[in-house]
Amino acid sequence: MPFFSIVIPLFNKVDYICDTLTSVLNQSFQDFEVIIVNDGSTDGSIDIVKSFKDPRIKIYEQENQGASVARNYGIEQAESDFIALIDADDIWYKNHLSALKHVIKSFPEAGLFCTNYEVKRSKDLITPAAFNFKFDKDPLLIENFFEASLITFIPTSSSVAFLKYHFNEIGGYHEALRSGQDIDLWIRMGLRYKVAFNPEITMLYNWYDHGSLSKSNYNSDRYHLINAYKEEETKHISFKKYLDINRYALAIRCILNDEHELYRTLKKEIDYRNLNLKQHILIYLPKMVLRFLLWIQKKLVKNNIYLTAYN
Repeated sequence: MPFFSIVIPLFNKVDYICDTLTSVLNQSFQDFEVIIVNDGSTDGSIDIVKSFKDPRIKIYEQENQGASVARNYGIEQAESDFIALIDADDIWYKNHLSALKHVIKSFPEAGLFCTNYEVKRSKDLITPAAFNFKFDKDPLLIENFFEASLITFIPTSSSVAFLKYHFNEIGGYHEALRSGQDIDLWIRMGLRYKVAFNPEITMLYNWYDHGSLSKSNYNSDRYHLINAYKEEETKHISFKKYLDINRYALAIRCILNDEHELYRTLKKEIDYRNLNLKQHILIYLPKMVLRFLLWIQKKLVKNNIYLTAYN
């Protein structure tokens, strides 16, 4: 049995899947199988996968049902105890699986294992992920997972590993969610298990091609995701703060997309003590001003400068 089962959901990533799969196969740690679930691709992505002749690659086909269904199915087929995920347009550096194994061996009592990563903000701009906690070079258990994730969520769908048993124990991905399925899974894991982190940078998250803040799809799903944890947030101050930051971010999306009723609802549910000064100001700005600020942000990114409401 291989140490890792690597699960890749694939839907129309013809421009990326070759580099992604190559980065997986080029790992310094080689004890793994690769499970690719073709989620109804129509652009030739699966033909690129089939051109790889590595016997560790296993291909499964399904009609297009979304990444959550594909990941759940892929994990169900996995032979290994430990699952590692990667999206079909992200890149692992050669040290990724060895760094994951190191943190697993360092903290076997944890339920979620994460590595540090970089973010591709534009064609030419790559920045380190920004987290809300201090770390050095050695793996550690994160003392306050939600407080540490206030700026950027520590896990991504390409930087984590977990036991298949724990994944099944919490019910896997919620397939009814059309947006934020990853965040929902990490929340449930963070509420239930310890989270271990390896500060070693091991992968590149392709944010540049994942859409923009103003994209309106599924804002109602995002709202229901946040509000699914009403009871839990009353028990954890840091979790309430984390959810309020997400309510703020969703409120900004609602302003940009003229979703006035949802915007008013979100404003009532936020404890404003959990927002910083920039966020206090931004949430009250009109749509025209926010769009102008987004335009400025895009111009800065083109000049290799990335600023957010957190800095």
